[in-house]
Amino acid sequence: MMSIGGAAALAALWPRHLGAVAPAGNGPLLAPTPPMGWNSWNSFATTITEAQALDVARIMQEKLLPFGYDIFTVDIQWYEPDAKSYTYNSNPVPEMDGFGRLLPAPNRFPSAAGGRGFAPLAAKIHAMGMKFGIHLMRGIPRLAVERNLPVLGTPYRARDIADTGSICAWNPDMYGVDMRKPGAQAYYDSVFALYASWGIDFVKMDDMSRPYDAVQRLEIEAAHHAIQATGRPIILSLSPGETPLAQAGHVGRYAQMWRISDDFWDSWALLRDQFARLEAWNPHRRPGAWPDADMLPLGRLALGERDSRFTPDEQQTLMTLWSIARSPLIMGGDLRHLDSKTLTLLTNKEVIAVNQSSRENRPHQAGQDARIWSARTASGDDRYVALFNIGDSPREVSIALPDLGVKGAVRVRDLWTGTDQETLTRRLVRPLPPHGSALLRLRDA
Repeated sequence: MMSIGGAAALAALWPRHLGAVAPAGNGPLLAPTPPMGWNSWNSFATTITEAQALDVARIMQEKLLPFGYDIFTVDIQWYEPDAKSYTYNSNPVPEMDGFGRLLPAPNRFPSAAGGRGFAPLAAKIHAMGMKFGIHLMRGIPRLAVERNLPVLGTPYRARDIADTGSICAWNPDMYGVDMRKPGAQAYYDSVFALYASWGIDFVKMDDMSRPYDAVQRLEIEAAHHAIQATGRPIILSLSPGETPLAQAGHVGRYAQMWRISDDFWDSWALLRDQFARLEAWNPHRRPGAWPDADMLPLGRLALGERDSRFTPDEQQTLMTLWSIARSPLIMGGDLRHLDSKTLTLLTNKEVIAVNQSSRENRPHQAGQDARIWSARTASGDDRYVALFNIGDSPREVSIALPDLGVKGAVRVRDLWTGTDQETLTRRLVRPLPPHGSALLRLRDA
């Protein structure tokens, strides 16, 4: 554990590490397109090490970065020396500095020793041409409150700002921070100042969006203001959901991503539920503010114990829905076991273009067990159409061309096969297997 004096010395130095960056509130728009990247949760749970992270990052650089996947994120409990699985130790002893700020556990991240934090690992990720992200629980470590550590740069201590009645229902690491108390904003400012000094580009902040109560609402604002104070353009992603729709205006102002559901895994029932959620959130999506349907549980998952349970048709439906609804594309599977079929699914350039550059995306009325979305291309000249069979039997899914705003004949291109198909004048019809989909581009004939 770093000494108080060592932490103060590092904190005093942090602005010199940042370089020339635009302020988060006044510079270029953060996340103008849906973020793309990789996250460790689906494959490593709480256990990822520095060596594993670098192995995955090198594969990501080679296989996914050329297609736009550029955010590499270490998920929960990187500060926990004894993290073991998808469960949490009941009495954790996290690595932290003398001001209650979490540090990487050096037994798992050796380059963090001596108070260097994630700066060495972030530098390696940056050298690969990628951004570096971390997970952060809301609040202040319970151990910091137990020890009543000082808040950097203030006369206040952890017990002065902690809300010990505001606790996460599923993780024992933190207490909430009472933002009405003097020193509370200073604590969050100190946390994000430290992480900005490491070169962090993305923070997935957990226990934030559910139930989105008064304490969480103020802590969301506190994190936003703390990021602005760093001068570093750090994307803020809130987790988990289901984020209340009534908070759409607030969350879109203070975060760039927010979860619309609880953790999403490779279950058809969970995927089917995401259709209604993405439809409901569609009016609230805009550049810099992205409703997040969660990570892509594809490939090798769950500490290497299994591959994705989604069928090939369901995997295509997942990617089609996330793309036409413009949800962030964050791969969750272990890239060390990346197979050719999963790689092909993730790297279809025409499909990625739908996610990254389409506009006027909207769902249409389609009847029982069918879903239809459409959008325009970035130029506005062509239309994208996604058709889904969410039932358990084969069926045709169709829509009249006038319902898509189409007048006259159109040529059809299948984006998943990369093939040009028929010319249509009245109606678009596709036979689809159970849980299947099609993603098409319509051009004037």
